[in-house]
Amino acid sequence: MFKKPECDDCLTRTKSCFVHLVNEDLIELNEKKVCNLYKKGQNIFYEASKPTGIFCLNEGKIKITKIGIDGKEHIVRIVMAGDLFGVRALIGGRNYASSSTAIEDSIVCYLNKDTFLKFIIKYPKMAHSLMTFLSHLLEESDYKMGSLALKPVRERLAESLLYLNNKFKPDFDLQNQYTHQINSLSREELANLIGTATETVIRLLSEFKKDKLIAIEGKIIFLLDIPKLKKVANILE
Repeated sequence: MFKKPECDDCLTRTKSCFVHLVNEDLIELNEKKVCNLYKKGQNIFYEASKPTGIFCLNEGKIKITKIGIDGKEHIVRIVMAGDLFGVRALIGGRNYASSSTAIEDSIVCYLNKDTFLKFIIKYPKMAHSLMTFLSHLLEESDYKMGSLALKPVRERLAESLLYLNNKFKPDFDLQNQYTHQINSLSREELANLIGTATETVIRLLSEFKKDKLIAIEGKIIFLLDIPKLKKVANILE
């Protein structure tokens, strides 16, 4: 069992467009939302299915994926706590163009379409926050498409490690030294994120480790030299 999040004291809500709701509308949000715990590997929605509401990630990590004509999974983006997902299909009035799957055990809140649209109409600031969020998604998508088309796989892997570092929270090691770590994605998922083979990712990670750009402990990747990784990724400051 898990404890259902309460909207009035939910820190995740402050990261989303729902931060603008007050009084009776906040109470209505709390009453009408449906929260579920999804175990690692469970799907929240499937590609081509019809949306009936929107989802907000309260805790955990979600991957948004598409299946290519070769049957291989491609990761479109990573959803973090406070992010909405499934919203573009809902607003656009079309079926989902992708699927969503829990990368780790995750708590997801669902709100039906009518209530969500009512709040959007009532709160202009909420609508503005939503437009800003969707604009960032579009920008991220355009950037990734350009990276896949123009950058070699070594640059793409370095770039993706930096992307995931920005997504995931930094942590501290046992000696209390500041580190950047990535511990949720498998090597196969890393490959699906950058559009290459798992074996290629494993080989390149070994090269990065040899060059002291990263350290690897089991499934955890520690980023040791951010400036050099940016050079490998060909990211201009």
